[in-house]
Amino acid sequence: MNAPNDSTVLRVATASPYDVVVGHDVLDRLRGLLPEGVQRVAIITPESLEDLLEPFADLLEGLDVIVLQVPDGEEAKTWEVAAACWESLGEEGFTRSDAVVTLGGGATTDLGGFVAATWLRGVAVVHVPTTVLAMVDAAVGGKTGINTPAGKNLVGSFHEPAGVLCDLALLATLPRAEVVAGLGEVVKCGFIADPRILELVETTEPAELTADSPVLRELVERAIQVKADVVAGDLKETGGVDGHPGREVLNYGHTLAHAVEKATDYAIRHGEAVALGCVYVAELAARAGGLSPELVARHRAVFGRVGLPTSLPTSLLGGEGVDFDTLLATMRVDKKARGNQLRFVVLEDLARPVVLAGPSEADLRAAYAALSGLAGS
Repeated sequence: MNAPNDSTVLRVATASPYDVVVGHDVLDRLRGLLPEGVQRVAIITPESLEDLLEPFADLLEGLDVIVLQVPDGEEAKTWEVAAACWESLGEEGFTRSDAVVTLGGGATTDLGGFVAATWLRGVAVVHVPTTVLAMVDAAVGGKTGINTPAGKNLVGSFHEPAGVLCDLALLATLPRAEVVAGLGEVVKCGFIADPRILELVETTEPAELTADSPVLRELVERAIQVKADVVAGDLKETGGVDGHPGREVLNYGHTLAHAVEKATDYAIRHGEAVALGCVYVAELAARAGGLSPELVARHRAVFGRVGLPTSLPTSLLGGEGVDFDTLLATMRVDKKARGNQLRFVVLEDLARPVVLAGPSEADLRAAYAALSGLAGS
């Protein structure tokens, strides 16, 4: 539905429903997303967004505002940073009637959501994502988490936000590479649920996907709707119905993606890793489940069209290859694994996802060889 300031309001109809507001210059909607009666707000934001802090804090005039600055990117998602946030909340006497507001990308949202989920066993949080990736992925759905030496997001909790505010105007100063990386999660949604997303990407010049582009706005809204629909039916990833993977479908491509991120010490952007992971599971499904060569090729074409990587040459990894055995060991501790059995979300056909449990090691290695560009593998 449309709302003032030409905004779109998407309802996430979980047990604790909330609104996702999408539009341009809609930051003034922030106060309306905070729970009634909130008097104190902690803004969790990366150091790189300091220039936004003063005008953003002005939106909360009349409230007691504290600012918790955290490192940029995945460096924020550590136990030490979370503990520092808890300590600050304790020093400020933060109570259950107060609220956390995150302002930043996906890492900030993951961390801030986790801090809100764990402080006093849960205080309200409103997310204001500043990247495409955070808007369509991290800010919606209630998953929060931090990283450990064993892998990404292995410590976390489910904690739904009180609201999400996606102001597309914030994307205007985002580096192009970050916009492109965010499209990795958008394209993923096209393959698992909404083929119209793929059609829009295939018929739009990539350079036209800018902050003020109506097509980018539609892509963002469609990707958010895909996630909203999925989490409304399976918030805590307990499983879908009629063979559908449920919320697990949102992890399409993520098992390998998280392993690549860890292997590169998070030097590769999440959306880039997701693109690689989606191509990988398409290659895996072609071998283990008979996915058509045409749909495998479409994965490479659509991700590649927006500028995302579709193969894993050593140049992408700083000149050093990643040993598959290292990646395999990381994938075995992935959250979707069951015991020693790997599980992947794959496609039977476009927008027809299923779970592939226990694929053969031969298929796993062959799919990786194809991703690495080793002809004839």
